[in-house]
Amino acid sequence: MQRDGIAAIAVCATLAAPLLARAETPQERGAYLVKSIAACGNCHTDSAPGAAELAGGMRFSELAYTARAANLTPDPENGVAGWTDDQLVRGLRDGKRPKGSTIGPPMPVTTYRSMSDDDARAIVAYLRSIPPRPNHVPHSTYRLPLPESWGPEVTTVAAPPDNDPVAYGRYLASGLGQCMDCHSRRGENGLPDFVNGLAAGGAELRGPWGVSLAPNITPNGIGYYSDDELRKVITTGVRPDGSKLNPPMPVAYYANMTAKDLSAIIAFLRSLPKK
Repeated sequence: MQRDGIAAIAVCATLAAPLLARAETPQERGAYLVKSIAACGNCHTDSAPGAAELAGGMRFSELAYTARAANLTPDPENGVAGWTDDQLVRGLRDGKRPKGSTIGPPMPVTTYRSMSDDDARAIVAYLRSIPPRPNHVPHSTYRLPLPESWGPEVTTVAAPPDNDPVAYGRYLASGLGQCMDCHSRRGENGLPDFVNGLAAGGAELRGPWGVSLAPNITPNGIGYYSDDELRKVITTGVRPDGSKLNPPMPVAYYANMTAKDLSAIIAFLRSLPKK
């Protein structure tokens, strides 16, 4: 009886083991990215009870804008069903809609410009697979003009090999995740200063949760954490002293990361210059 119980537990553990991490198809890879490091639902799934996955609507209010996260489901009227795969990839990495208008913040286009071709198309494959949701999202309002573009058009990007933890961790944190986008000090233009303030913290992050101050995640800010403590902080939002991180830290998504990806991010953070 006890042996049977142990066997049952083993079977359950096998079934529950990171299905998200098995990147056998582009759709599976996309599901893993969206539900872990990219944390798309942290913005594009409304915080209201019962909100549909990635159906948009969350409100972000800053001095320069009042933005609503877009509906990313394949709904023909309110979502992205009318976008081609190439247009969706361009929206992710160039911040451009099909008719040429610029997608504004808080969409982290400057981060996603480093997203690899394969990963961008994997995310698109997953977005195509989710149920369409007819959630109408009001247009965002920007009180300062958006740039004509966020940079030269992205053509092709290869992901770094995942056998170099620091390089791959940099890609995860700066090309797929918004770690550097949120945790970098803001410049005079209000955008993250990736040159002088990379990961140095201090940014005020506003949303339905109120205002959060992004902490310093360079070795100056996290040097007293062990790797195990950092893993717990990143995936549970609980510090060693028992205090909790504030939103918008997407701990529920980061809890889905593979151990390898999480270790690579920690290796990258350890490698940053102290700020």
